[in-house]
Amino acid sequence: MQSKPSLTLRLMVLAVCASLAVEPMVLAQQPAPPAQSAAAAPSAAQPAGKTFSQQQLDELLAPIALYPDALLAQILMASTYPLEVVEAARWQKANPGLKDKALEDALQKQSWDPSVKSLTAVPQVLTMMNEKLDWTTKLGDAFLAQQADVLKTTQKLREKADAAGNLKSSKEMTVEKTTEDNVQVIKIEQPNPEVVYVPTYNPATIYGPWWYPAPPPYYYYPPGYPYGAGLAFATGIVVGAAIWGNVGWGHNEVNVNVNKYNNFNKTNISNGNWNHSAEHRKGAAYRDSGTAQKYNRGASAQATQSREQFRGKAEQGRSEMSRSGGPQAAAQQRAGDGGARGGGGAGASQRSGGGASASQRSSGGFSGAGGGGSSTRAASSRGSSSMSRGGGGGGRGGGGRR
Repeated sequence: MQSKPSLTLRLMVLAVCASLAVEPMVLAQQPAPPAQSAAAAPSAAQPAGKTFSQQQLDELLAPIALYPDALLAQILMASTYPLEVVEAARWQKANPGLKDKALEDALQKQSWDPSVKSLTAVPQVLTMMNEKLDWTTKLGDAFLAQQADVLKTTQKLREKADAAGNLKSSKEMTVEKTTEDNVQVIKIEQPNPEVVYVPTYNPATIYGPWWYPAPPPYYYYPPGYPYGAGLAFATGIVVGAAIWGNVGWGHNEVNVNVNKYNNFNKTNISNGNWNHSAEHRKGAAYRDSGTAQKYNRGASAQATQSREQFRGKAEQGRSEMSRSGGPQAAAQQRAGDGGARGGGGAGASQRSGGGASASQRSSGGFSGAGGGGSSTRAASSRGSSSMSRGGGGGGRGGGGRR
């Protein structure tokens, strides 16, 4: 005969059952802990509603913040049309002998945006933008989404360079501290408006000690660049009226020198305001939905497909340029600009286990900073004898901490 459970045992069982029934209800009433995705952690400093954080803007603008105002404006405008930049670079490489009026006449047959056409007069800049297409695309996206932030960042970088003693007037450029609409600004202008001297410098040192854990991932070392702490200039380029951009620092706007614009583009416009043309964006999708909606190109599966087509066309263009450029250009292609292939991944040497990208070893194009400060300093110490026209591996490729 089996004895009945004791009263104490039955009470214990009832208590356990009651706790199991009540606990889920209590837990359900507790507020859920705040969700934190892995992607959210790197962008903690990024203000709400901003496509690019301040660190990303510093990294994107550092290579060009010390360019003359007119050339800077031209680059910002043209960067919003990355596919046409690739087309123009291919065309310019195939027609290197066109200058002055012959260049202007030949450009009349091209359908690119005028801002892109103008950069054919400064091949070094056009080559730079093509070889680091990932940087160009992100720069254009930042300019469209956060124009005021882009121009304010440029001014802050100039202030840092000035404080470090690396921004002074010379025969190649005029540096002026002035006030525009009650805003203190630093303007950089060409002593001769028809001649451009493209400055070259190391963004990791020109502004003083870099204020982020790793040095900026983009900078351009053209062939013959003499490594040093300050600014270096290539031979002046006679551009005539080709560079017609202008910056209104007081209102953080980019505008147009109407007389130069009409002279170079054979037009007769009277409005000096610059406006982005979605037509010339072609296959490049906009980065954020706000910009896409503004230009009636909302994010969709079709936009994603267009971006992939854009990348494919860019790669095809580079392959053709490499085949036409002989072994040296082929080496550039292998050196790897990871930008067009998918957002600036690691360079070829990083994929094979090397600490520095292929571009750092050849010192051509935008040197990647994926290897950290030591790799940047190593690249800077090798001297001009190591210069080549390598495409640049992109290192971290666009401040990839998004």
